[in-house]
Amino acid sequence: MVEQINEAKFDELINGETPVVCDFFAKWCGPCKMLAPVMDAVAEKFADAVFVKVDIDECASLAVRYGIMSIPYVAIFKGGELTAKTMGYMTEEEAATFLKENL
Repeated sequence: MVEQINEAKFDELINGETPVVCDFFAKWCGPCKMLAPVMDAVAEKFADAVFVKVDIDECASLAVRYGIMSIPYVAIFKGGELTAKTMGYMTEEEAATFLKENL
């Protein structure tokens, strides 16, 4: 299961050596709820990355920092930098393709 983290943990993880895949979501968002099991499934297939999720209502400053206007918003970070992003619901196949192309 993809762990929900706070802003301090997020900053610590994205500045590490391992790529980070972050699912920015909100509890009230229907497509976000649909994406959660997809992210759990693909996380098991990509052991070379850390998968986390951030609630944009609880960590609004992160949403502002990355200009997140629409969720779900899945972002890949490498060496502290945002290197790829996608918005909206994805199937497991679409998510796996996005990750293969960007990790």
